[in-house]
Amino acid sequence: MRRVMVIDARRCVGCEACVVACKTENHVPDGAYRDWVVQETRGEYPSLELTIQSQRCNHCSNAPCVANCPTGASHYRGDGTVQVDRDKCTGCRACIASCPYGARYVAPEGHVEKCTLCVHRLDRGKPTACEEVCPTSAIATGDRGDRGSVVALRLRRGTASVVTPEAGTEPNVSYVR
Repeated sequence: MRRVMVIDARRCVGCEACVVACKTENHVPDGAYRDWVVQETRGEYPSLELTIQSQRCNHCSNAPCVANCPTGASHYRGDGTVQVDRDKCTGCRACIASCPYGARYVAPEGHVEKCTLCVHRLDRGKPTACEEVCPTSAIATGDRGDRGSVVALRLRRGTASVVTPEAGTEPNVSYVR
């Protein structure tokens, strides 16, 4: 199994329900975020295009945070997601410095936190918190290898891209435009 997330950027309206759901589900402290919404305007007036994206840890297949963690706290789980073992984390921030997505923060308790892809929910057959509340169904998670899944269908139907492909991290969060 390779868990991935596919976000249909054409559907995202920037409401930030995903951000609120994540903060609530994971008890994220004020001032910290596991996911966030980015709006980017491209073009020249009057021909402008607005792109809205819900962003988070990309659960990379070639994650520099895992490679640079001196304690092994940042690690790959069997489903391909990147996780942090709080008990092993010393809060040294090597993972924060190596992440090209700015997807991590130091929790008040001193360990590093990030999006877990809500594996605690996925393991029970529930959707991620952000997927569950998205009013436009822009967010989908699933097994990349399951050809009948929503994520596989979206990847086949649309033009998929990833954030910062030049980083060579092989992200597992894709955006369909």
